[in-house]
Amino acid sequence: MGSFDLERFWAGELADHLEVAARTRVALRAPFAKLLDLAVAAIQGGGKILFFGNGGSAGDAQHLATELAVRYVGDRAPIAAIALTTDSSALTAIGNDLGFDQLFARQVAALGRPGDLAVGITTSGKSRNVLLGLETAQRQGLRTAGLGGRGGGELPGYCDVALIVPSDVTARIQEMHITLGQMLCGALEQRLDLVRP
Repeated sequence: MGSFDLERFWAGELADHLEVAARTRVALRAPFAKLLDLAVAAIQGGGKILFFGNGGSAGDAQHLATELAVRYVGDRAPIAAIALTTDSSALTAIGNDLGFDQLFARQVAALGRPGDLAVGITTSGKSRNVLLGLETAQRQGLRTAGLGGRGGGELPGYCDVALIVPSDVTARIQEMHITLGQMLCGALEQRLDLVRP
């Protein structure tokens, strides 16, 4: 315990966060604009946004779907969004009967409709169940988006737009994912004219 330098750790983590945030600001402006356009089109067309991912990304999926369906900053009409990570009966049945790889594909097949937007979240870009969920979404006529990192992995090949955080560190990637997701919530409710800036 004596070798741990809290001040160095504190400063280093925050410096790393700010550096990745600065790179994200430069690299992902155009992809973010496309993601926003896809989300607006889905909601204005009477569709919904489906979020999914594993682990911390599952938490992000739930967080963002809730921000949209309930509220982000202030009261406004709900925005149709759902996380495919919350139904324990569906998740365990799919995992047991069809295999973990089918966790999101099966739900997209059941719930997704043409015009919806599927958003897969994977820090590595290699999560098989996320990629298969996006592949199923493409086959069913949904638009697809991904939040990734580490150069993107296979994720961009399954997406109409992929926001690949310029980092190889899971913590930094996840920090940017939730930042980008919350920015999407704020921008979407303004673009839909549900709140005033």
